[in-house]
Amino acid sequence: MKHLLITIIMGCAGWMLPLAAQELPVYLDDTQALEARVDDALSRLTTEEKVALLHAQSKFSSAGVARLGIPEVWMTDGPHGIRPEVLWDEWSQAEWTNDSCIAFPALTALAATWNVEMGRKYGVAIGEEARYRNKTVLLGPGVNIYRTPLNGRNFEYMGEDPFLASKMVVPYIQGVQSNGVAACVKHFAVNNQETDRGSVDVQVDERTLREIYLPAFKAAVQEGKAWAIMGAYNKFRGEHCCHNDYLLNQILREEWGFDGVVVSDWGGVHDTREAIYKGLDMEFGSWTDGLSWGASNAYDNYYLAQPYLKLIASGEVGTEELDEKAKNVLRLIFRTEMDRSRPFGSFATEAHGKAAREIAQEGIVLLKNDDHILPIDPAKTKKIAVIGENAIKMMTVGGGSSSLKAKYEISPLDGLRQRLEPDVEVVYARGYVGDVGGSYNNVSTGQDLTDDRSEAEMMAEALAVAKTADYVIFFGGLNKSEHQDSEGADRLSMDLPYNQDALIAELAKVNENFVVVNISGNAVTMPWINQTPAVVQSWYLGSETGTALAAILVGDVNPSGKLPFSYPVKLSDNSAHAVGDYPGTDGVVKYKEGLLVGYRWHDEKNIEPLFSFGHGLSYTTFQYGKAALSSNALSADGQLICSVEVTNTGRRAGSEIVQLYIADKKSSLPRPVKELKGFKKVKLEPGETVTVEFTIDASLLQFYDDQMAQWVAEPGKFDAIIGASATDIKTSASFSLK
Repeated sequence: MKHLLITIIMGCAGWMLPLAAQELPVYLDDTQALEARVDDALSRLTTEEKVALLHAQSKFSSAGVARLGIPEVWMTDGPHGIRPEVLWDEWSQAEWTNDSCIAFPALTALAATWNVEMGRKYGVAIGEEARYRNKTVLLGPGVNIYRTPLNGRNFEYMGEDPFLASKMVVPYIQGVQSNGVAACVKHFAVNNQETDRGSVDVQVDERTLREIYLPAFKAAVQEGKAWAIMGAYNKFRGEHCCHNDYLLNQILREEWGFDGVVVSDWGGVHDTREAIYKGLDMEFGSWTDGLSWGASNAYDNYYLAQPYLKLIASGEVGTEELDEKAKNVLRLIFRTEMDRSRPFGSFATEAHGKAAREIAQEGIVLLKNDDHILPIDPAKTKKIAVIGENAIKMMTVGGGSSSLKAKYEISPLDGLRQRLEPDVEVVYARGYVGDVGGSYNNVSTGQDLTDDRSEAEMMAEALAVAKTADYVIFFGGLNKSEHQDSEGADRLSMDLPYNQDALIAELAKVNENFVVVNISGNAVTMPWINQTPAVVQSWYLGSETGTALAAILVGDVNPSGKLPFSYPVKLSDNSAHAVGDYPGTDGVVKYKEGLLVGYRWHDEKNIEPLFSFGHGLSYTTFQYGKAALSSNALSADGQLICSVEVTNTGRRAGSEIVQLYIADKKSSLPRPVKELKGFKKVKLEPGETVTVEFTIDASLLQFYDDQMAQWVAEPGKFDAIIGASATDIKTSASFSLK
């Protein structure tokens, strides 16, 4: 046998070990099965080395095993772009010159595309960026359900419906992990508010937990094959989610078969013994001041560091749990850092900017368009007045852990000017000033938005400019400041801040060609809606914000996004505020509304929303035919096809999102009036007709029976309901489950 000499570079140890080919240890032999490699590596580790795998060694990294060539693990925020490098023990930026990323749209925008291919495109692109920056784990995506419009982190998530979130998260994960970077799905679980997030105890019944708050996580694990899950800050039924036996051991591992790592949210660990026995694998951020606490190495004082070793040394705990945790971390490393076939990635490329723009364009939602005011025809327009601070404010910075250092960010004002000038004059008036200080003189962006003028002066200027224009476009909404769309604090109300409502009402009086573009990750009240002919829902769209919005407003792109959450008229029309607890009492929040979240509540109580779940207009029109079923009876192990013809009856190409809802006509337990169980986005040329088909099987008819502790599909009558939104129902057909 030939003895080939193989040189192995031993990680950060800096020395090389020659081995004969036949002596290559199993853990380094990538022809061996994954579990065999993991077991072999584990057998070579000391107890101290195993424990070192389980906790941070810096703000965003954990140790490897240098003597064996097992590399470190490096984490990065976030779900919308790759965080700039920070100092080892501090949150301050490291001031690298090559870590400016492409900022992708926030996940509300991705969900609003209702397009799984956009999910895959997003995941691949952001995964390439993470891989190029040598990151092991991307801390995202987030799939917490939109329970209240006051949640400061709703912009990071995928809306109010578990089915939509489940379908959109899977291709995102697959795209990220195709680059050899782990997706870390967060925040597990029932993390639906920022108020008291580190201590509030969430009480929710089992049916609601299973049917509303867990499905997207389950899909991420079982369909997306996610390699990591992040625990939430809050408690669930009295136990912190980062060490919660029911969530992490019984559901995640035993029921769902999860074989990845459970990562704590930063500072989410509270007890060594609970962390040992209740499902946590990797601990980060427990002492977010790093070494300034005065210890020789603050990371050694983490709950899963020296305290764990002391318990083992004293014989108070065994090492069975340690071995399982270490195996989970090793499995992560073999899937990522030690996968020699993973691609090299790419960073801040033109292709990634294009992907960000495509996702943004598909996610923008046309909410209202009376008299076809939009799109703007540049050939018939001489002057456009742009009003509002959000036309110029950078939105890639701020908001908590989603804050980015973007390579570029095209503002709405610049996007319109680049598209229209010199043929169309685009003038600007600010109209209002937001928060004073903070991000208004931001060292990360260099953008200084301080303005000493009075509110009256700014409104007068805006009105004067608006009177002279052919069109007025107001860019307002929320921003990434505290108590708006931001981690760490919830909104204080649903209203627009900075007296924008008054400004919008006045602008509507002086120019009938008036468009409001709301930039937010949350629903807002619109007391001026009847006086405003056109309303566009933008999101935090990232680097290509201005380009994407200009393309929609002038009609280069036909809008096709639809809302991933309901827009209630007022806060009391939301179930969490009507009958549920928010933000809780005495440290406990009770989800008394149960299953009736979002459109489910509106259906049950006959409440008309301002804009319904799934709503979104187009510059063309669509006509639906009659729903047809391949059979009027479905067996427990069978399938039937629900089909409907959809025709583009307008004059331009456009995409429609056809939505399937299922209604259970008689059930032994109360069920929502209807639930989303399918959707397809189809592009149609003028006059074109396509047949859209949905496959229905018993899994789509199930509910969770908490007495039996299992999913049940009861025989009986069901309706297959086809709609353009949760309230715009086009056709339906009935069938029976035998």
